[in-house]
Amino acid sequence: MTATESLLLPEIDEVSRPFWEAAAAGELRMQGCARCRALRFPPRPVCPRCRSFDAQWRTMSGRGRIWSFAVPHPPLLPAFMAVAPYNVVVVELEEDPLLRMVGNLVEGPDAPINSVDPSTIRIGESVQVVFQRVAEDVALPRWVRASAGG
Repeated sequence: MTATESLLLPEIDEVSRPFWEAAAAGELRMQGCARCRALRFPPRPVCPRCRSFDAQWRTMSGRGRIWSFAVPHPPLLPAFMAVAPYNVVVVELEEDPLLRMVGNLVEGPDAPINSVDPSTIRIGESVQVVFQRVAEDVALPRWVRASAGG
């Protein structure tokens, strides 16, 4: 079993399905409120701002900045032991700095999650989303340095 095959896969439900379908197609989409237009992540059935049940999905640029990061030593989950140490970044999206996603900074779309030396990661660094297919119908958002042209 490879490290990628042993990773935990997301549970996809009716609320999050549009996000995962877009990711599998190589597109970053965020759920937004059809009433007040607030973006939200992770997807949920009700807008936390205005309580509307009306949602729409919007395509994002995929650009952002590293807001924070950590390097788990040792990994919290046994499934990640083979790839430790690895980074976990929190990225604020260009469209809304309060919209943040957790992922990994990698060298390229198919690179392992431990492909970037954690000592080189900088808060505020510009990044671009890439998608790594980890199952037939699941692609996980990962991040590359914007200068890498992912």
